[in-house]
Amino acid sequence: MDRKYKQRGYSDRDSQEKKRERSERPSGEPRPKQDSMGPRTPRMVGTVMRARCSSCGAVLMPGFDPNGDCPRCHTALHCCKQCVHFDTGKQFECTQPIPERIAKKDAKNDCTFFEFRMTVEKDTSPVTYASATPAPTNPGRPNDARKAFEDLFKK
Repeated sequence: MDRKYKQRGYSDRDSQEKKRERSERPSGEPRPKQDSMGPRTPRMVGTVMRARCSSCGAVLMPGFDPNGDCPRCHTALHCCKQCVHFDTGKQFECTQPIPERIAKKDAKNDCTFFEFRMTVEKDTSPVTYASATPAPTNPGRPNDARKAFEDLFKK
């Protein structure tokens, strides 16, 4: 039999020659060493515990007041949506045995089971914490985009 398969490139002789080449290297000879630096270790992204507002997603500063309001959107932080025990699949949407349902989940309440939800997130970039001052709004006019576009192509 001349070839194992009819296509070009497949032959028994090639595979036998490769096996011989591998076996020609003496087994007692040590393998060549890698660079003096060694193999590079992968850069692993760290994790960090963060508190976020459930309404706007703003990262809250460490040491924030859980009984206060969000510095960005001014919603109450002591509410069901911010709690660890909040679960939409459970009775009264809470994993704890509460006696009655709290209707507004984003309104401030005085639940005794409340624990603020902290999340573990990948620390990929530096975070700017939501400050006590509101985010600056653009004082410009709605025609600024049109003006910028016209300035781009003006002669």
